[in-house]
Amino acid sequence: MNPAAPAPDDDKRALFILLSVIFLNIAGFGLVIPLLPFFGKALNAPAWQIALLFSMFSFGQFLGEPFWGRLSDRVGRRPVLIVTIAVAALCYVALAFAPNIWLAFVARFAGGFFAGNISTLQGCMADITPPDKRAGRMGVMGSAFSLGFMTGPALGGLLAHPELGPVGFQIPLFAAAAFGLASSVCVALFVRETRPPTGQPRPKGRPPALRDAIAHPIISRVMIIGFVIVSGFAGIEATYGLWTEAKFGWGPREIGFAFVVIGVIGAFAQGIGTGALVRRFGEPRVLIAGLTLMCIGMLVQFSSQVWPMAVVGLAIVGFGQSICFPNLVALISLSTPPDRQGEMLGLNMSNNALARIGGPIYAGQLFSLVSPGAPFALGAFLILPALVMAYQVMKLIPRRT
Repeated sequence: MNPAAPAPDDDKRALFILLSVIFLNIAGFGLVIPLLPFFGKALNAPAWQIALLFSMFSFGQFLGEPFWGRLSDRVGRRPVLIVTIAVAALCYVALAFAPNIWLAFVARFAGGFFAGNISTLQGCMADITPPDKRAGRMGVMGSAFSLGFMTGPALGGLLAHPELGPVGFQIPLFAAAAFGLASSVCVALFVRETRPPTGQPRPKGRPPALRDAIAHPIISRVMIIGFVIVSGFAGIEATYGLWTEAKFGWGPREIGFAFVVIGVIGAFAQGIGTGALVRRFGEPRVLIAGLTLMCIGMLVQFSSQVWPMAVVGLAIVGFGQSICFPNLVALISLSTPPDRQGEMLGLNMSNNALARIGGPIYAGQLFSLVSPGAPFALGAFLILPALVMAYQVMKLIPRRT
């Protein structure tokens, strides 16, 4: 037996603590999402500036992910997590006191930069997980994300008081900050350093990896599919509050509970459903099914005239994207040599962050200049070429028996 290997009890304890940190961190993030459209309106921001609030966070993540990931390889996961989670929490406090939309942009960008630690959390999970259990643990990690995303929006909707103007959003923003600070304290008190010592030189920059990804027939297609999925869902996420307010007269509470639906579906799909479906049909076929469901759900929302139909459409989109994401990661992992897993998966996260920047921007413009339902229609249309690419991937990967 390897003497350096953690004891089973230590392994379970580390897993529980890490999943708790992920839950608290994502709950704080999710708490703010349904409030942003109304917070922006309280600052007299037009729709395009409200959508930009979402993109500024993602732009910060796009820059932060590779920076914090490389730093965690050099100095360790634990100090990076303590600092980034704590400062990201303080950015929620800064947002609560932002007197205008421009300082709100600054607070969102800074929050996104310091929240760009998902790859560090994934690295921490991989460090404590044997290779034969890694796929299952990543699925459990996805469920923790979904449960946090379910809890946060519901709590945010209950705590918000939009009738009070910008002040009415301070309590939920303080709650988001408290979730983040609690996560940072948990890491400081209970998480040991997980990064294994290594004398190997670290990769320098992303250009060589990007060239290899573009040249790879599977990885290149999977990343394009991922960009379409993430940008489409981020666009809906950014304009959903404005769309439901215009169409059904919804406020923060109704929006918050709608996102609870997404969280429940995501927790089930990633924790239980995806594994069973993949074992039966394989990753490419499940990806195709998820894309098809997303397209159908967006069209249902686009054509909905009553709110129950809109909720059904959102649920279909939520299930579809929940079974898509784990399979995108799995397909990249299956197509990547063992010594380049982190490199390619990190590049995929940057691709997703870039999609989260663009999605809210184009959705906000479509909402303002075309029609409130236009982001749903374009999202469904863009899934069609993604389905063609997914079918090509299926042909390139033999089905496991």
